[in-house]
Amino acid sequence: EGVAPYWFETTGALFLSDEGEFSARFEGSYDARLTQRFILQPSAEINVSVEDVPELGLGAGLTDIELGLSLRYDITRTFAPYVGVSYETKLGDTADYARADGEDVSDTRLVFGVRARF
Repeated sequence: EGVAPYWFETTGALFLSDEGEFSARFEGSYDARLTQRFILQPSAEINVSVEDVPELGLGAGLTDIELGLSLRYDITRTFAPYVGVSYETKLGDTADYARADGEDVSDTRLVFGVRARF
């Protein structure tokens, strides 16, 4: 977890199951200040699997991508309500597994909540 050049927040995680299945997740976001209190935050999450895991519906390679955009209002530095939109899509063999199970391959959601720091 850290900050990349130009103040991009980044996070990475590696996963290894007890059966030797290896996968990874990479996330990034950026706070674009519109004013002192309004912050527009684009974000992206990419999941990768090294091998096919049919019982989990995962194909090898890029499994899914989620893109988001939210608008936050900082009432204080520790309390900020937000509203946004999120788009998620499954890719490659993962999408094929989802279609075979009758699931949707992509999804768009309206999100809202409160960001609180303690």
